[in-house]
Amino acid sequence: MSLQSLALISNWPVPTAAAAVVRADGTVAGSHGPGGHRFALASVTKPLAAYAALVAYEEGAIELDEPAGPSGSTVRHLLAHTSGLAFDEHRAMFAPGQRRLYSNAGFEVLGDHIAKAADMSFAEYLRQAVLEPLGMSATTMDGSPAKDGVSTVDDLVRFAAELQAPRLLDPHTVAEAMTVQYPGTKGVLPGYGHQNPNDWGLGFEIRDSKSPHWTGGSSSPRTFGHFGQAGTFLWVDPVVGAACVALTDRNFGPWAVEAWPPFTDAVLAELAS
Repeated sequence: MSLQSLALISNWPVPTAAAAVVRADGTVAGSHGPGGHRFALASVTKPLAAYAALVAYEEGAIELDEPAGPSGSTVRHLLAHTSGLAFDEHRAMFAPGQRRLYSNAGFEVLGDHIAKAADMSFAEYLRQAVLEPLGMSATTMDGSPAKDGVSTVDDLVRFAAELQAPRLLDPHTVAEAMTVQYPGTKGVLPGYGHQNPNDWGLGFEIRDSKSPHWTGGSSSPRTFGHFGQAGTFLWVDPVVGAACVALTDRNFGPWAVEAWPPFTDAVLAELAS
C-alpha cells in the first residue's frame, strides 16, 4: 500500500520534490516523486556526518568526551551544538556548554578532528563508515560536513531505516544520540527563532515541546531528525515506528514553514489508520 498523503508534495511550490516513508522494520510504506534524483541536502548532511562520528567513536578512533574545538570543548559539545563556536565562523562566542549555538563551523571542526584521527579525509571516512555499508551509492559529501552532502530519497530511506534498526552501530550508541545533551540549554533553531530549551542530541535535533517547529503538530516529542536550508528534511518518530524523508530543490522559506507541518500530520494520520 502506498501512502496517499505523500502526493501532497505535488502541491508544494517547488520545481522538483521527492518523498518517502520507511517503517522501523525497513519496509517502505510509500514514496512519491523521483526517488533517484540527486538533491543538495544542506544541513541534512549533519546527521550523516554525526553517524560517521559515532562509528569513529565505536571504532575507538575518537572519544565523545575528548577535547575538540575551542578550549574546554569536546567532540560531544561539537555534535550537540554547544561548543560555543559561531554559526559560520571558527570563532568562539560562548564558553562550551553554556548555550545551544547552532554551528556549521562546529561540524567542520569535528570533520577535521575525525580526519586527523582516522588518517583519511572526512569525506572518505564517511563513505567507508556509513555510505558504502548502507548501499548509499548516490550520496556524496565533497566539502563541508555541515552542509555539502548530495543524495537521493532512495539513499536516505536506507539511512532512515538504519536509524530505526541500527546495524552499523550498537543500539545503545544510537539511543544516546537521540537523548538530549546538556538539558535545559536555550538557543535559536534556525528559521524558527529562540527556543527555551532548544533540545538536541548528538547531531540530531530532538523535537520535544518546541513550538513553532518544522515537524507536525501530532509528531511525538521523541521525534528526531534534521532539516536543511535546501528545502530538505528527515524525521524519525520512534513512537509511530516510521521515518520520513522529503527533498526539494527550492531553498527553505515561508513556503516550507507553511507546507511541512500539515504534510507530516497527514502522513502520521495515514500511518495511524
